[in-house]
Amino acid sequence: MSSLTARFASLVAKSDRPAVRAFFLSIAALTVALILALYSGAAAQLGNLFLASASAITALVVAAWVSITLVPVLAKRTPLRWLGYRLEYRVTRDGWIYIAGIVLVALAAINTGNNLLFLILSCLIASILMSGILSSLTLIGVEMRLNLPEHIFAGQTVRASVELWNEKITLSSFSLRVEGVKKKDAPAAALLETPVYFPYIPRKSSAKQNVPMLFSHRGVYRQEAFRVITRFPFGFLQKARRIDLASEALVYPSVEATPEFLEILPGIQGAVESLSKGRGQDLYALRDYLPNDSARLVHWKASARAGQLMVREFAREDEYRILLVFDPYSSAARPDSSAAEKHRFENAVNLCAAIAWSFYERNAQLAFRSVQADLPLAPATENIFGVLRSLALVQPLALAPDRDLLSQLAAQPDASKIVVTSQSRGSIPSEIWNTCYVVFAEDPAA
Repeated sequence: MSSLTARFASLVAKSDRPAVRAFFLSIAALTVALILALYSGAAAQLGNLFLASASAITALVVAAWVSITLVPVLAKRTPLRWLGYRLEYRVTRDGWIYIAGIVLVALAAINTGNNLLFLILSCLIASILMSGILSSLTLIGVEMRLNLPEHIFAGQTVRASVELWNEKITLSSFSLRVEGVKKKDAPAAALLETPVYFPYIPRKSSAKQNVPMLFSHRGVYRQEAFRVITRFPFGFLQKARRIDLASEALVYPSVEATPEFLEILPGIQGAVESLSKGRGQDLYALRDYLPNDSARLVHWKASARAGQLMVREFAREDEYRILLVFDPYSSAARPDSSAAEKHRFENAVNLCAAIAWSFYERNAQLAFRSVQADLPLAPATENIFGVLRSLALVQPLALAPDRDLLSQLAAQPDASKIVVTSQSRGSIPSEIWNTCYVVFAEDPAA
């Protein structure tokens, strides 16, 4: 008893007192109006027309007062947006079988006039009617949220979460399925490809389901709307409600070490070390001895051959300063381009992403240049995702007649310059070869 009293007290504390007062007042007024209407009918049968007319007019005045003063107050406090939900429905196979059974029972009841058959028929009709009402009550008041990871890479499975929130105060929701609404003319791929099932969502509570997602290609994935579907309670009807929830995911290119990347990696490391002098273990160059040089740096064999002291200089192994340039000009931009040309461009994007990721793992100083991107030199831990974001959105551009643009992109002092391109080897200007290491992407299917 104490628990019921406490629960009743909590409900009273949370209730909208003006709305409750208006509700009970309207019920009392309408009860008075009903009594007056019944009394008016009785007075008319007794022949007292004046009393019947006065009672009828008073009942109408009370009803009009309720509709003018109390009904607007209740309407403002009622979540009428739930009534505006557009529900889609269709009869399932089980529902058609059930309807066929109703028709057979109806024909038998009409032909025989058996009261028991009419009673069974009414129960069958009431069941399908209740099925429609309960399924509608399950769908209304349900909102959705889609949570995606911050960073998503192509070809790697990530875990997203779909959350449904039941806003109804008194009723729970049962057997809900969430699907993505697919559009035929959508420019981007859809997010949610597989349905997500929720068996039960309590009132004023939420339920969350983890969903594994795999994006095969880089780029933008969009989902403009979702559909919440239920067959509760009997499966005769399938009702669905559309939820407009614009969601977007940016998928980075794959950064996995492919066999082609492992093949070009030694050349990239050698090019970087050859352009970076500092403290390290690999020999950078030999030069003449200076008075302030340490005797430990003297290369005695080279000194003996040259007849004078020669000093070793080493390649720097830390604080790499890298300028990574992606050349977006490709024959894949032509409308009649072949699948091999498109594959070669995508392979160039993946190679550039893998190269940037390798320098991120070394904590190098990284800058990135392309036609629509210009990231200044900074630690790779700070701008790696800016590089990947640019590569995720890059598209092939038509070949420019002026090839000086690549030279302008690659022009930066005090940095090891690496250019990634999908063009053929003869298309790169000769002056680029003197200051840059050029990576040519090949068609992986070739």
